[in-house]
Amino acid sequence: MKRIKSYLLFLVSATLIALLFFIDRPTGSRAATTVLSSFKEMLLILPPVFILLGLLDIWVPRETMVRFMGEGSGLTGGVLAFILGSAAAGPLYVVFPIAAAFMRKGATFTNILILIGAWSTTKIPMILFELSSLGLRFGLTRLALNIPVILTITLVMGRSFNGEEVATLYERIEHLD
Repeated sequence: MKRIKSYLLFLVSATLIALLFFIDRPTGSRAATTVLSSFKEMLLILPPVFILLGLLDIWVPRETMVRFMGEGSGLTGGVLAFILGSAAAGPLYVVFPIAAAFMRKGATFTNILILIGAWSTTKIPMILFELSSLGLRFGLTRLALNIPVILTITLVMGRSFNGEEVATLYERIEHLD
């Protein structure tokens, strides 16, 4: 029963797509094609990410991560989290296993939030595309607006969670292996 509960969302989604396929074949077919395409994309992206995470686990000692992104890292940790998030490639769902690995290595919750915020809005390839397609003024304005928004969201979320909730989150991350 527990295993079925773990896959309940998948089973309900598959059932809905199957029903849609029988009710409206063209729409159901498009939905199934979209799901399969997304699944294929994930299969191409996630294995290299997990290999890199394994290498991070082996190559980067916990002490190094704590020094650069842990308690007491201050502005350096935030800037490093921002740079890593901005330099990243890949869809947003890739950042979550990376954030979990950083948490296991001792990165602070604040730096994790900055990493996720930067990954979602300030990727360098996206900025370069905007600069070339939409112009320097638009690209730099969006970037200038995004940075304080990332910091504001980080501040609000950081204060929204109490220490016990953050500790529970870190405990859950430790038990994901």
